[in-house]
Amino acid sequence: MDIHSATRSVQRVVTGMPTSDGAGVKLTRVIGQELLPDLDPFLLLDEFGTDKPEDYIAGFPDHPHRGFETVTYMLEGRMRHRDNHGNEGVLVPGSVQWMTAGRGLVHSEMPEQQQGRMRGFQLWLNLPAREKMTAPRYQEFGPERIPSATPAAGVTVKVIAGRVGDVAGPIQQPATDPTYLDLSIRPGAQFVQSLPPDYAGFLYVFEGAARVGTEPGAKAVQAHELAVLGEGDEIRITGVSAGADGGTARAILVAGRPLREAVARYGPFVMNTREELQQAFADFQSGRF
Repeated sequence: MDIHSATRSVQRVVTGMPTSDGAGVKLTRVIGQELLPDLDPFLLLDEFGTDKPEDYIAGFPDHPHRGFETVTYMLEGRMRHRDNHGNEGVLVPGSVQWMTAGRGLVHSEMPEQQQGRMRGFQLWLNLPAREKMTAPRYQEFGPERIPSATPAAGVTVKVIAGRVGDVAGPIQQPATDPTYLDLSIRPGAQFVQSLPPDYAGFLYVFEGAARVGTEPGAKAVQAHELAVLGEGDEIRITGVSAGADGGTARAILVAGRPLREAVARYGPFVMNTREELQQAFADFQSGRF
């Protein structure tokens, strides 16, 4: 394979759909909607971002999970989480919570503020069948523990999971071996990142605009668009001017090993068979979470 065929291209571009979840929190659902139901191993990607308290103040009261992982990355605002196993903490700007629901828990995620901007992402990753009934656990890191890399002029990367050069992120999950990067790319600057060629991957731009791939087939991705990436062992992302005043492109780049397993999914439960789903409901209703 030569270097040109190894560079990932954009298979398709998807725009998020407005929705609400929890106690009426307004969200943009990017993965997990009709246009992109999933992207194995990724089950859902929600972007939340508003300075209107009425859009988020009711939060996400107690709700159950089983069989997958949730990743909450806060850009702005504060969110308190509690669960029925006695875990509690506050997510502040720049912090990450990687929660493995495993065999089940009941938790809440409630705003720790009455006003101001709340912005961030929640990503759901599937667990392989062999790990769906493991004990729940958390990997939680404040902003001071998320390392940054500067791989090129005009490029800054916060490394949540995976590796950029010699900089490794703190999150570890051998099952899906994820990469999760928060990118800032100035217009004209280029970021090149190696990825395993068969891993699923996407780029979600949340500010500015970026160009993905190499010419002549490079594809522009605008703010609030998700680019589904084709196969290849590297991705090239170039910042482009967006609007009259240009501006830095901000995006998350996420990739992971596909599980290629049957998915039985309903609401907060993700299992492999219908029978396992029914058991999850029965276990929750009888208090076994």
